[in-house]
Amino acid sequence: MSGDGGVSRIGLIWAEARGGVIGAGGGMPWHVPEDLAHFKRTTAGSPVIMGRRTWDSLPPRFRPLPGRANIVVTRRADWHVDGAERAASVGEAIELANSHASAAADGRIWVIGGAEIFARTIGLADRLVVTELDVDVDGDTFAPDRSGWPVVSSDPVEGWHDSSSGIRYRFLTLER
Repeated sequence: MSGDGGVSRIGLIWAEARGGVIGAGGGMPWHVPEDLAHFKRTTAGSPVIMGRRTWDSLPPRFRPLPGRANIVVTRRADWHVDGAERAASVGEAIELANSHASAAADGRIWVIGGAEIFARTIGLADRLVVTELDVDVDGDTFAPDRSGWPVVSSDPVEGWHDSSSGIRYRFLTLER
Protein backbone atom coordinates (compact mmCIF):
# COMPACT_ATOMS: atom_id res chain seq x y z
CA MET A 1 0.00 0.00 0.00
CA SER A 2 1.11 3.52 -0.56
CA GLY A 3 2.01 5.64 2.40
CA ASP A 4 3.80 2.80 4.20
CA GLY A 5 6.75 2.53 1.84
CA GLY A 6 5.20 -0.38 -0.05
CA VAL A 7 3.87 -0.67 -3.55
CA SER A 8 0.61 1.03 -4.41
CA ARG A 9 -2.39 -0.92 -5.61
CA ILE A 10 -2.59 -1.24 -9.38
CA GLY A 11 -5.78 -1.15 -11.42
CA LEU A 12 -6.34 -1.46 -15.14
CA ILE A 13 -9.17 0.45 -16.81
CA TRP A 14 -10.53 0.16 -20.35
CA ALA A 15 -13.65 0.07 -22.50
CA GLU A 16 -14.25 -2.88 -24.79
CA ALA A 17 -16.70 -3.76 -27.52
CA ARG A 18 -17.90 -7.29 -28.23
CA GLY A 19 -15.00 -9.62 -28.99
CA GLY A 20 -12.71 -7.65 -26.66
CA VAL A 21 -11.96 -4.84 -29.13
CA ILE A 22 -10.37 -1.87 -27.35
CA GLY A 23 -9.04 0.02 -30.35
CA ALA A 24 -8.79 0.44 -34.10
CA GLY A 25 -6.31 2.44 -36.11
CA GLY A 26 -4.84 4.14 -33.05
CA GLY A 27 -8.15 5.23 -31.52
CA MET A 28 -11.45 4.06 -30.06
CA PRO A 29 -13.98 3.11 -32.74
CA TRP A 30 -16.93 4.43 -30.71
CA HIS A 31 -18.00 7.47 -28.74
CA VAL A 32 -19.62 6.93 -25.35
CA PRO A 33 -19.52 10.19 -23.34
CA GLU A 34 -20.70 8.43 -20.20
CA ASP A 35 -17.66 6.11 -20.34
CA LEU A 36 -15.30 9.08 -20.71
CA ALA A 37 -16.89 10.70 -17.63
CA HIS A 38 -16.59 7.39 -15.73
CA PHE A 39 -12.91 7.13 -16.71
CA LYS A 40 -12.29 10.69 -15.50
CA ARG A 41 -14.06 10.08 -12.16
CA THR A 42 -12.28 6.76 -11.59
CA THR A 43 -8.75 7.95 -12.34
CA ALA A 44 -8.98 11.52 -10.98
CA GLY A 45 -6.13 12.34 -8.63
CA SER A 46 -4.26 9.10 -9.30
CA PRO A 47 -1.16 8.53 -11.41
CA VAL A 48 -1.85 6.94 -14.80
CA ILE A 49 0.51 4.74 -16.81
CA MET A 50 0.16 4.42 -20.56
CA GLY A 51 2.16 3.49 -23.61
CA ARG A 52 3.30 6.13 -26.06
CA ARG A 53 0.72 5.11 -28.67
CA THR A 54 -2.03 5.55 -26.08
CA TRP A 55 -0.61 9.00 -25.30
CA ASP A 56 -0.59 9.81 -29.01
CA SER A 57 -4.23 8.65 -29.32
CA LEU A 58 -5.44 11.17 -26.72
CA PRO A 59 -6.90 14.33 -28.24
CA PRO A 60 -4.23 17.06 -27.90
CA ARG A 61 -6.53 19.21 -25.75
CA PHE A 62 -6.60 16.40 -23.13
CA ARG A 63 -2.82 15.82 -23.04
CA PRO A 64 -1.68 15.59 -20.35
CA LEU A 65 -4.73 14.18 -18.61
CA PRO A 66 -5.48 16.84 -16.00
CA GLY A 67 -5.31 16.15 -12.27
CA ARG A 68 -3.17 13.05 -12.73
CA ALA A 69 0.55 12.31 -13.01
CA ASN A 70 0.89 11.10 -16.62
CA ILE A 71 3.60 8.45 -17.04
CA VAL A 72 4.34 7.29 -20.57
CA VAL A 73 6.25 4.08 -21.29
CA THR A 74 8.38 4.39 -24.40
CA ARG A 75 11.67 2.98 -25.62
CA ARG A 76 12.40 6.30 -27.34
CA ALA A 77 15.06 7.91 -25.14
CA ASP A 78 14.52 11.26 -26.87
CA TRP A 79 10.78 11.39 -26.10
CA HIS A 80 9.98 14.37 -23.86
CA VAL A 81 6.63 16.14 -23.57
CA ASP A 82 5.52 18.84 -21.15
CA GLY A 83 3.19 17.42 -18.53
CA ALA A 84 4.27 13.79 -18.84
CA GLU A 85 7.06 11.71 -17.38
CA ARG A 86 8.88 9.21 -19.59
CA ALA A 87 9.60 5.69 -18.36
CA ALA A 88 11.81 3.29 -20.30
CA SER A 89 10.01 0.22 -18.91
CA VAL A 90 6.85 -0.82 -17.11
CA GLY A 91 8.89 -1.38 -13.95
CA GLU A 92 10.26 2.15 -14.10
CA ALA A 93 6.75 3.48 -14.76
CA ILE A 94 5.41 1.71 -11.68
CA GLU A 95 8.25 3.15 -9.56
CA LEU A 96 7.46 6.66 -10.83
CA ALA A 97 3.72 6.16 -10.31
CA ASN A 98 4.31 4.78 -6.82
CA SER A 99 6.11 8.00 -5.91
CA HIS A 100 2.96 9.94 -6.90
CA ALA A 101 0.37 7.50 -5.55
CA SER A 102 0.76 8.49 -1.90
CA ALA A 103 -0.88 11.79 -2.82
CA ALA A 104 -3.84 9.99 -4.43
CA ALA A 105 -6.98 9.60 -2.37
CA ASP A 106 -6.92 5.81 -2.52
CA GLY A 107 -3.21 5.25 -3.26
CA ARG A 108 -4.04 3.53 -6.54
CA ILE A 109 -2.12 3.56 -9.80
CA TRP A 110 -4.20 3.23 -12.99
CA VAL A 111 -2.91 1.58 -16.15
CA ILE A 112 -4.88 2.99 -19.08
CA GLY A 113 -3.39 1.18 -22.08
CA GLY A 114 -2.60 0.05 -24.56
CA ALA A 115 -2.72 -3.68 -25.09
CA GLU A 116 1.02 -4.25 -24.61
CA ILE A 117 1.09 -2.29 -21.34
CA PHE A 118 -2.05 -4.10 -20.14
CA ALA A 119 -0.42 -7.47 -20.90
CA ARG A 120 2.68 -6.50 -18.92
CA THR A 121 0.76 -5.25 -15.87
CA ILE A 122 -2.34 -7.41 -15.49
CA GLY A 123 -0.40 -9.90 -13.37
CA LEU A 124 0.46 -7.10 -10.92
CA ALA A 125 -3.06 -5.70 -10.66
CA ASP A 126 -5.72 -6.30 -8.03
CA ARG A 127 -8.56 -4.52 -9.86
CA LEU A 128 -9.93 -4.22 -13.39
CA VAL A 129 -12.53 -1.61 -14.27
CA VAL A 130 -14.09 -2.50 -17.61
CA THR A 131 -16.78 -0.71 -19.54
CA GLU A 132 -18.49 -3.32 -21.68
CA LEU A 133 -20.03 -1.90 -24.84
CA ASP A 134 -22.89 -3.76 -26.48
CA VAL A 135 -21.63 -3.12 -30.00
CA ASP A 136 -19.73 -4.95 -32.73
CA VAL A 137 -16.83 -3.01 -34.25
CA ASP A 138 -13.80 -3.92 -36.30
CA GLY A 139 -10.60 -3.46 -34.37
CA ASP A 140 -6.92 -4.21 -34.27
CA THR A 141 -6.28 -3.92 -30.54
CA PHE A 142 -7.77 -6.24 -27.94
CA ALA A 143 -8.31 -6.33 -24.18
CA PRO A 144 -6.25 -8.67 -22.04
CA ASP A 145 -7.70 -11.98 -20.94
CA ARG A 146 -9.74 -11.43 -17.80
CA SER A 147 -10.72 -15.04 -17.17
CA GLY A 148 -10.11 -15.83 -13.52
CA TRP A 149 -11.14 -12.32 -12.50
CA PRO A 150 -14.49 -12.43 -10.69
CA VAL A 151 -16.91 -9.56 -11.19
CA VAL A 152 -17.46 -7.89 -7.81
CA SER A 153 -19.83 -5.19 -9.04
CA SER A 154 -21.83 -4.27 -12.09
CA ASP A 155 -23.55 -0.99 -12.89
CA PRO A 156 -26.35 -1.51 -13.65
CA VAL A 157 -26.71 -4.71 -11.63
CA GLU A 158 -28.64 -6.27 -14.53
CA GLY A 159 -28.99 -5.15 -18.12
CA TRP A 160 -27.43 -2.10 -19.70
CA HIS A 161 -27.32 1.70 -19.59
CA ASP A 162 -28.21 3.55 -22.79
CA SER A 163 -25.60 6.07 -23.92
CA SER A 164 -26.59 9.40 -25.38
CA SER A 165 -24.71 8.15 -28.47
CA GLY A 166 -27.04 5.14 -28.76
CA ILE A 167 -24.60 2.45 -27.58
CA ARG A 168 -25.60 0.28 -24.65
CA TYR A 169 -22.94 -0.08 -21.93
CA ARG A 170 -22.28 -1.30 -18.41
CA PHE A 171 -19.48 -0.76 -15.90
CA LEU A 172 -17.84 -3.83 -14.35
CA THR A 173 -15.37 -4.04 -11.49
CA LEU A 174 -13.33 -7.24 -11.22
CA GLU A 175 -10.98 -8.03 -8.34
CA ARG A 176 -8.64 -10.75 -7.15
